[in-house]
Amino acid sequence: MIVTQVKLENTNELSLLWDDGHKCIIPLRMLRDQCPCAGCQGETILLKTYKPEIQPELPGKYTLKGAAQVGNYALQFTWGDGHNTGIYTWVNLRSLCSCDDRLGKMK
Repeated sequence: MIVTQVKLENTNELSLLWDDGHKCIIPLRMLRDQCPCAGCQGETILLKTYKPEIQPELPGKYTLKGAAQVGNYALQFTWGDGHNTGIYTWVNLRSLCSCDDRLGKMK
């Protein structure tokens, strides 16, 4: 299952259309706050967990500037503050969908 269309609905929401016909609306604030990169979420390497340092909120943090497909499994977003290291897999994006059926059709 893949995203077939990405559209900025307004300045606050992203619309994703899936190849099964499902449409997801994801608030940009949620999308950015759930960034899966190690700098935002931390990481575990060789049983040692590293927590991200608290960063000051920069202007443009929640302003979406672009999106690019990564292989056939994810999207990478560029934000107004320059952040662009998060790679959001299809499963991760579908789980952020605000509707009740967000996972019902995942394969």
